[in-house]
Amino acid sequence: MFGLVIVLFLVYPFLVSTNFMFLFGKSPSLADLENPKVEQASELYTSDGVLIGKYFRENRSPVPLSQMSPWLIKALIATEDVRYYNHSGIDLVAVLGGFYSSLHGDKRGGSTITQQLAKNLYKIRRQQSRGALGYIPVVSTIVAKTKEWLTAVELERHYTKEEILRMYLNTVEYGSSAFGIKVAAKTFFSTSPDSLKPEEAAMLVGVLNNPTAYNPRFHPAAALRRRNVVLDRMGQAKVLPPAQIAALKATPIVLNYHVERHIDGPDTYFRSAISQFVDAWCDSTGHDMYRDGLKIYLTIDSRLQAHAEQALHERMKSLQRTFDNFWRNKGKNPWVDDKGNEIPDFIEVQMKRTESYKSLAARYKKQPQRLDSALNAKRPMKVFTWKHKDNDTTLVMSPLDSLAYYKHFLQAGMMTMDPFTGHIKAWVGGLDYRFFQYDHVKQGRRQAGSTFKPFVYLTALDNGYSPCDRIPDKRVTIKYVENGQPMEWQPDNVTREYTGLNMTLRHAMARSVNSVTAQLTEKVGWDNVAKYAHKVGITSPLLPVPSIGLGSAGDVSVYEMVDAYSTFMNTGFRSEPRLVTRIEDRNGNVIKQFDPVQKRAISAETAWLMTYMLRGGMEEPGGTSQALWDFPDLWHNNNQIGGKTGTTSNYSDGWYMGMTKDLMTGVWVGGEDRSIHFTGSQQGEGGRTALPVFGKFMEKVYKDKELGYTYGPFPKPSVKIVKKYNCVSPSERRRRAEAVDTVAADNLLEQMNSGGALPDSLH
Repeated sequence: MFGLVIVLFLVYPFLVSTNFMFLFGKSPSLADLENPKVEQASELYTSDGVLIGKYFRENRSPVPLSQMSPWLIKALIATEDVRYYNHSGIDLVAVLGGFYSSLHGDKRGGSTITQQLAKNLYKIRRQQSRGALGYIPVVSTIVAKTKEWLTAVELERHYTKEEILRMYLNTVEYGSSAFGIKVAAKTFFSTSPDSLKPEEAAMLVGVLNNPTAYNPRFHPAAALRRRNVVLDRMGQAKVLPPAQIAALKATPIVLNYHVERHIDGPDTYFRSAISQFVDAWCDSTGHDMYRDGLKIYLTIDSRLQAHAEQALHERMKSLQRTFDNFWRNKGKNPWVDDKGNEIPDFIEVQMKRTESYKSLAARYKKQPQRLDSALNAKRPMKVFTWKHKDNDTTLVMSPLDSLAYYKHFLQAGMMTMDPFTGHIKAWVGGLDYRFFQYDHVKQGRRQAGSTFKPFVYLTALDNGYSPCDRIPDKRVTIKYVENGQPMEWQPDNVTREYTGLNMTLRHAMARSVNSVTAQLTEKVGWDNVAKYAHKVGITSPLLPVPSIGLGSAGDVSVYEMVDAYSTFMNTGFRSEPRLVTRIEDRNGNVIKQFDPVQKRAISAETAWLMTYMLRGGMEEPGGTSQALWDFPDLWHNNNQIGGKTGTTSNYSDGWYMGMTKDLMTGVWVGGEDRSIHFTGSQQGEGGRTALPVFGKFMEKVYKDKELGYTYGPFPKPSVKIVKKYNCVSPSERRRRAEAVDTVAADNLLEQMNSGGALPDSLH
C-alpha cells in the first residue's frame, strides 16, 4: 500500500502536466512557456511618431529590466521572495513556514515570485484551464497549486532570474486598471519606472498584495500602512539603513494620479473612424486591438492636427462673438424661419428628439407634471464656453436651459488631405469633442452650395468644353419634365443683376455666377453632373435635377468633398482617403501595410484644367476666394492657391474648399440645425465664415518650417493640354471679391416635390 502511494506521488505530476483523462485541465505547453501571450495595449502613433492613444483591456507597456529602478527590484525581493536567488521556482522553506503559520492562525503566503508569475502569466485558475477535478472543493486548489509549482519549475529552466523579474513586473496588476510597472508608475506618480524613488517603489510593491484594498487613491491609510511594511522588509534585508527607513516611513504618500481609460489619449473626432477601420481589419485577420499590443501608425500629422485645431478655434471663437452680437442686437434667438422670424417652441420640439428626453419620458410615463419638473430642474453643469482658456465652465441650468445654451453655438468641421496619397493629415470634427461628439467631417452631411459648382464645369471640360468657352450672363428659364409634368425653373444671380457679358467658363466659375452655371448644367445634363460627382469622390445620393449645380441636389460631407476635389490635383486619379498606413505587432514587425489605393476617374488633362479653373477664384477679377489676400503670409515666392466658396439657402451653411500644391482642405461652418444662421451675406457667406479658417490654417502651416510645406505654384501639366485655357480676364488680383456666393435652392426641391409653383428666384 505504501509503495502504491509512493508511485502515485511520483506519477501525479506527470498526470497533471498531461491532463490525464481530462481530469486536471490544460497546463502551459512548451510553446506557451517559450512565447508567453500577455495582454498588451495597442498604441496609436501619428505619422510624425507621436503616441496619441491606446486601446486595451489590461493596460500594459512592457519595459526591460534595465529601465526599472533598482529600488523596485530590491523592494520586491525583500517583500515577496527573500530567497529568490536561492531556489529553482519553489521555496520549500517558505512553503513549510506558511503551512506552520496557517496552523497557528497566521495566514502567510509561501508562493515565490516565479509561482506568482506562473499564475498571472498563464491564468492557471481560469475556467478554461479546469479539468473534471477542478470543480471539487479543496481538490481544485491542490491541482491548481500543483500546476503553479510545475510551471514555476519550467519557467526557471527556460529563463534567467532577471528575465523572470522582468516578466513579473511587466505583467502584475497594480490597481486602477494599471497592468505592468510602466503604466503603474505613470498612473500613480506620472513618472517612468527608472525614476521611481525608494518610497514610491515600496508603495507599488505593497499594492501587489491586494490592488484594491491597498490602492492609495481610494484607501490612503491602508496603502500607507502596507508601504511601511515593505519599507520594514527592505530594512530587514539591509537594502536601506535603519535611519533612512525611519525617515521614509514618516513621509506621506504623494500621488500624481492619472488613470488611463481602455481607450486612452486625447478625445479626437477621428478616433471612432480609426477604431472602426482597425476593428474590421482585426475581425478579418484574427487579431485583437485590445490585447495584442499592436502598433497602429496613422496618416495624421500631430503638428498639422494642432495647427488645424488652433486655426478653427481662433476663427470660431471670433465668429461666435459676432454671431452672438448679431442676434443680441436683433433681440431674438438665432433659430428663425425663412422670413427671419423666431421659431416658436423650437427648444421644446428639439428636446423631444434627444435621448435624455426619451429616457425621462419613459421614467415618468403618464406623469406629465413630474416630466416637466425634471426638464426644468436646475443643477450645476460643466458646459462648453469660448470665454475660458480650457473652453469649459460650470453653470447652473436645467436640461431645457442646457439645450438652448448649446443651440446658440455655431459648429464647424475641417479636414486636410494629401491629394496624391489619400493620407488624411488633419481631421477636426467640431469645436470640442468633450461637449460635441457629433463629427462634422464624416458624420455630418449638409448642402454644399456653390462648392458643388465645379462638378458642373468638370462635366463640361470632360465632354468637349474648354475654360475659354463662353456663356452669356443673362436671365434664363430652364424647362424640364418632372414625373411626366412640364416644369420651369428661373434661377437668379445672387445680386439679381445680369451683366450681359459673354463670360468664359473660368471667369463664371470664379465669380460663382448662377445663371451661367444653370445654363451649363442644362447643356451637359444634370444626370451627367451627378455621375461625374460620384466618379471623383462624392458617395452620398444625388438627385439629377436642374439645380444640382447650385448644390441643392443632396447633402454631402466634408470628407467626400475633400476626396472629390483631391482628384483634380492628383492628375485625375481618385485616392481612397486613409487614416492608417501600417500595423505592426508588439515586436515591431510589420504585419500589414496599407498602400495608397488609386483609380483613374478623369483624364489628366481635365484634372489639370480643373485645378486651373479653381485658381480662378484668386486670379479672375471678382473671384470669390480673394478674401485670402487678407492673409499676407500666404503670398510669398509666387505661391498659388485655388479654391471655391459656397453658401446655402438663408446662409445656413458656409463652405470653403482650398487647395495648395501640396494639400487639399475642406471647411464647413454652420449651426447645428439649418434654422440657426446669420441673415446676411456680410456675415454669413462661406467666404466670411469658412474661408478664414483655411487662411489661418495655411499661414500656420507655412510658418512651421519643420513640416516642409513650401510656397510655390501648382505643378505644370503632366500631359499636353490641347484645349485652350489661357484666357485670364484683366487682372484685379488685390481687389476683394464684390460678388457674394449664396445658393437658395431648398424651396425649389420642396415645391418641385409638392407640385407647387416655382420660386421667383434661386440664389
